[in-house]
Amino acid sequence: MIDIKKIVLILFCCINLYSSERIVTLTPSINEIVYALGVGKDVVANTRYCDFPEESQKVKKVGGYASISLEKILLANPSVVIAQNYDEKLLSNLKNLNIKTLTFKTDSIKDINNTIFSLGNYFDKQQKAKELISNINNSLTSLKSIVKNKKILIVISPKKTLSNQIYVSGNYLYFEDIIKASGNVNAFQSKSKAQPVVNTEKIIKMNPDVIILLAPFFEGKTKELEKVKKLWLGLPINAAKNKNVYAVDKLYAGIPSQRVVYFIQDFKKILENVRDK
Repeated sequence: MIDIKKIVLILFCCINLYSSERIVTLTPSINEIVYALGVGKDVVANTRYCDFPEESQKVKKVGGYASISLEKILLANPSVVIAQNYDEKLLSNLKNLNIKTLTFKTDSIKDINNTIFSLGNYFDKQQKAKELISNINNSLTSLKSIVKNKKILIVISPKKTLSNQIYVSGNYLYFEDIIKASGNVNAFQSKSKAQPVVNTEKIIKMNPDVIILLAPFFEGKTKELEKVKKLWLGLPINAAKNKNVYAVDKLYAGIPSQRVVYFIQDFKKILENVRDK
């Protein structure tokens, strides 16, 4: 005689077995988007730099940006690995092992929105994805007509000295999209897609009207950050003369995820401050 209860129990277990994903995320931005879509509970491994939201810090780690362990990924037994297009060798190895891998770019605002949209479809979280994308687009629209035609320079991870190795945002990152959406221009101009590295002489020649220091590693270190700003205020440029040197010391400042909205809000406040002087 067929035991109906046992059959129902087996079917229930099978449904649950195949209904939940085992997700491995390989960059902070991808990790944040996955959690924002509401499927963070299915993340079984990520990298040591995936520290937002807080619960993702407790997830097993498979390495860092340049030290991701294929063995640790395999031990996590993922149903899907979600990555960015950085480590071609790793991605190739995953493909050769028949591990489902989704790869995305988050260089531009369009890329970020496309990543959210695609992952929203994959996880059947279309409504949440639509909401996140709408928040980004609306925040960009809010930047219009505050100030115009200012040359804005965004400095990435400023140091305690104005050395010759100064990293700035080029013309192929999402910061460029934010600057353009506000009706202003990037003080740095180049057709190269490589990470721009400049010196003080180059910055003086650019003569930016506004400087924004992306300084997440100075969060909570107010005195140290003020010393760094003072260095920039000492340069013979318009931004220093008009005291338009600002800093964003939050960890989200350099992460191209849905949290770009928070940086755009900070950017808006900076523009309003420039306008009101």
